[in-house]
Amino acid sequence: MTARPRRSCLYMPGANAKALEKAKTLPADVLLLDLEDSVAPEAKDAARDQVAAAVKAGGYGKREVIVRVNALATPWGQDDIAAAGGAHPDGILAPKVEGGAEVRALDKAMTEAGFSDAATLWVMIETPRAILNLPEIAAAAKGTRLSVFVMGLNDLAKETRARAGVNRAAFFAPMSLAVPAARAEGITVIDGVYNDIADSAGFEAECRQGLSSASTAKR
Repeated sequence: MTARPRRSCLYMPGANAKALEKAKTLPADVLLLDLEDSVAPEAKDAARDQVAAAVKAGGYGKREVIVRVNALATPWGQDDIAAAGGAHPDGILAPKVEGGAEVRALDKAMTEAGFSDAATLWVMIETPRAILNLPEIAAAAKGTRLSVFVMGLNDLAKETRARAGVNRAAFFAPMSLAVPAARAEGITVIDGVYNDIADSAGFEAECRQGLSSASTAKR
């Protein structure tokens, strides 16, 4: 298996055609083409078609292309996975996964959509129940495509009513729990997004903090 660097992961809104095109020129290791949080409900069908067309057209070079789908429990999730399967990205990212059964359901949906065994399943760790169930979620990697945890710290802050603060002290425990759970099953862990895109010094400091906790990348 060839190792792929995941030093930087960049979300691009699936409803924005210019952003999807610009992503072809940006020096990110991973592109996360988003159909979930960045897309309004009334725009989801059009965004799905647009992302599928962009992935099929290619032009993203060596970048790893991952489609963030809506949850299976939503009206859009199943169709998102089906469309992504027809476009053949490198994998999908599923939001708010809280247990092993969800991982297996997502993997089954990927198989039915025509994804190859080499395609990867990434899952967002962004709820209190997900933190409590980290070993169970990680163990579901056996026999499935699960290969990456993505820490969704913004949503976790909302769910726990925590304030991140400059040093993210409120999230030391969740991040520290995620790393050994993932490492035990050979899963990669991706750190949370950095929100203040104009603060490059703050971004560097948070990257260094993530590195010291053994998570692997910033978005």
